[in-house]
Parts: sequence; structure tokens; C-alpha cells
Amino acid sequence: MINVLLVDDQNLIRQGLKALLELEADLEIVGEAENGETAIRLIEQLHPDVVLMDIRMPVMDGVAATREIQRRFSDIKVLVLTTFDDDEYVTAALQNGAMGYLLKDTPSEELAVAVRAVYRGYTQLGPGIVKKLLSHFSYPAQHHSPPPPSLTELTPREKEVLRLIAIGATNKEIAQQLYISEGTVKNHVTNILNRLNLRDRTQAAIFAHSYLSYLSNCN
Repeated sequence: MINVLLVDDQNLIRQGLKALLELEADLEIVGEAENGETAIRLIEQLHPDVVLMDIRMPVMDGVAATREIQRRFSDIKVLVLTTFDDDEYVTAALQNGAMGYLLKDTPSEELAVAVRAVYRGYTQLGPGIVKKLLSHFSYPAQHHSPPPPSLTELTPREKEVLRLIAIGATNKEIAQQLYISEGTVKNHVTNILNRLNLRDRTQAAIFAHSYLSYLSNCN
């Protein structure tokens, strides 16, 4: 069972999230907080596995609360769920230890999947968030030396998918561009992560961005 703490200043939002997530047999809502300060107190008592954290809240916002959680309870995972996709919020949350950043229009089944993934230690980013990261952070310069064997041994289609991941495309966008199903895209992404020994899509985007010239010339 994955124990989840909901942190949002709107009671109606918390009620809705609780009703949706508790439909999942392996998720249990162990507490609710209306701001970061209350969340910290509840974490001391409940020690949840995952904190579903809003960003904009009174008293203590989600970024400050995430920073404090990582300082005091580093084993607890924070997944941001908010209506705001501003660059400053995204980068501040992730830099302060959040394991994921989703928007509140995320379908409930995808939210449940994200909670499970974050619990297992995987980063979860909503559509468009990777693009913001790639445009905001300074990533390693593109390599002009020969790419590693693990990259050259990918299939042509896997290289196409990886190139699109590098520029921040979502699974849906990749599927539309390559005229394949989203399920097929997910299978390719899984294969890519395994063959390159990468943890998650974010690592794949960072890695691929440094070999973007090579990937672009493969097509």
C-alpha cells in the first residue's frame, strides 16, 4: 500500500483527489493539509510515502515545503500537482527535490500511475514540462566525438523516438509524427531506457540532447 498525503489550499480539490485516488486498491490517503506548514507537521506524525503537493498556497508554499521535506525527510517523495506551469515554478520545485511535476488536468488514471512511479523513484513530468527544462537549464554541449555503442545500436525507429524525446515531444506528439500508436511509442521508450541504462524519460532527454546532431543525421 502506498500512503499519500494531499497538500492543497482548496478543500474541494483535496476532496476530489481523495475520491479519485482511493478508487485505486494500492493507494491510501492518510492525511490532508491546506498549506506546507501543516503538511510538515502531518509528515512528522504520518510519515507518508508520497506527498501530492500544490505550489501556490498561503503560509508556506509548495516549493518551500518541498525543500523542507527533502531536508528533514529525504525518503519521502514529492509529486507536484498544480495549475501553474510557469518556468520558475517548474524549475524551483525540481531543484528543491520534487520527483515530478504534473498539472491538475492530468487524467486520474495517469495521476495514479505517476504516484506509483514516483514512489518507486522515477521522475514524472507532465506534457510540455520537459520542453521547459530543456530550454531553461544549461545542458552539456553536444558531443562531436563518436556516440557510445549503446546509442549506435538502437534501431532506426528507436533513434527517431529518442530524437523527439530530446526536443521535448510527448508520447502523443511522437505517435502523431511517426504515424504509430501511443502504446508503440511507450514500448520504444521502455526499450530505449533499458538499452541505454537510463532511469527515466528525463534522463533520456538530457542524454539525447547532448547527441542531438548525431540523432538528427540518422534520419
